[in-house]
Amino acid sequence: MTVRFRLALTVFLTGLATAVGVIVAVALAFQRFDHEGTWQRGDAFLGRVVAQHPDLMAQQRADPQTFAVFLRSLLLYEPNSQLYLLAADGTVLASTGRMQLAPGFKVALPPVRLAAAAAGGADRSAAYVMGDDPEYMDADAVVGARALRSGPRPHSEPDGYLYLVCRKPGLPPPRAALLLGSLARPALASVLAVIAFTTLLAAWIIVTVTRPLRVLSDEVAMAAREGFSMAVGVVAPEPGAGTPDEFGRLRGGFHALLARLRMQWDELSRLDRFRRESVSNLSHDLRSPLTATVACLETLETRWQDDPARAEDMHLVEVALRNTRNAAGMVRSLGDLALLDEPEFRLKPMRLDLVEVLDDITLRFAARAAQQGVALAFRPEGGAPLAAEIDVELFERALANLLDNALKHTRAGGAVTVTAAREAGRVSVAVADSGAGIAAEDLPHLFDRLYKARGSVAPASSEEGKGLGLAIVKRIVELHRGEIVVSSAPGHGTTVTMTLPA
Repeated sequence: MTVRFRLALTVFLTGLATAVGVIVAVALAFQRFDHEGTWQRGDAFLGRVVAQHPDLMAQQRADPQTFAVFLRSLLLYEPNSQLYLLAADGTVLASTGRMQLAPGFKVALPPVRLAAAAAGGADRSAAYVMGDDPEYMDADAVVGARALRSGPRPHSEPDGYLYLVCRKPGLPPPRAALLLGSLARPALASVLAVIAFTTLLAAWIIVTVTRPLRVLSDEVAMAAREGFSMAVGVVAPEPGAGTPDEFGRLRGGFHALLARLRMQWDELSRLDRFRRESVSNLSHDLRSPLTATVACLETLETRWQDDPARAEDMHLVEVALRNTRNAAGMVRSLGDLALLDEPEFRLKPMRLDLVEVLDDITLRFAARAAQQGVALAFRPEGGAPLAAEIDVELFERALANLLDNALKHTRAGGAVTVTAAREAGRVSVAVADSGAGIAAEDLPHLFDRLYKARGSVAPASSEEGKGLGLAIVKRIVELHRGEIVVSSAPGHGTTVTMTLPA
């Protein structure tokens, strides 16, 4: 559900509730006005009747039947009303209604007394009075009443009441038509005008609010899609987008943030490019002198190896040769990492069976493993071909680094096992050894460049000793869109698993 739709729905429901409220208010106001008019007309009618016939109680006692006819004659001009003569306790003595009431039927006195007290405007605590309709006791009606007394006793208890039910429940057809006419013409027209105005106003508000949000969301999507290479402000500002309101400030803040991030990104890119170029140049410049040094040391080693007088010199040459070779390997690894980090670097994938590649690499290390007294084995799982698209040279480099690292940390009598399996469209290659394992605090930093575990020995003993071998492996796996995971515990060996797309 979009923001525009939610706003439009909210405005529509608000307008609908307003319209219903206005209609209900008009209906209630009309009903109140009608009740007040009805009560005033009925009260005036009772006043005239009592003024002309002050002895109604005596007439009823003298001749009840004639009195009932007399009461009906009084209602010739009030066809929707009923007139009752009540005793002081509310008992109906005479009635103009067609329904025969039960003997001793009583009307509730509180509304009667309230209507009698308000008669003639003496006590207008209520605009009108609702009371019982003897013929429809389940619904109230507008009623009027006058107290009847025999003789000049204005403040004495009344002998009875002349009780008028001004209208039976429900509007008569003329008044119903009047109510519908009042709502259908002026009131309904006003409500429709209000709804139309609020709809236009809501449409303007929705467009005003959502347009800058849409522009900003498009720019955010473009920034997410194109990264920091996107030029700031490439999206043409729409009318009102640059106004100094909340949305204008939000868009300006976004552009300022994007510009600052681009500046920082450019600086980081410049530094990273400088680092890679420096490492690559340094690696290239050091290879030649190191190669020449290794050649000279190998020449001295060949010349002095059979001369007992040069035994001490031979020891120094061996140490220098070993460290020079390690330094040359580290320089080569640094150059390889710099090359793999280049944004322009691309793999040269080939579709082939990994079983053959793994078997060939394992055979290369078989002689070294046998010399160290370590059992090296390759065990493909499942027996099916493990087809994958890989850069053969890089993949062999990664697996060779893992095997070299495993053999370095596995003592004589141990074992190094290479396994391969296919799982849900992916190929996993694992190198497991039975060496000393890796401490838990070193595992999170195992692939960090130039990281060296505190328990490691023989500085510069290999490129892995300086934290470059596993860093190269991780980078190669990332270039293949794969993952690498290490599981290890001290005393229980180490397993490194590479997972690649099949």
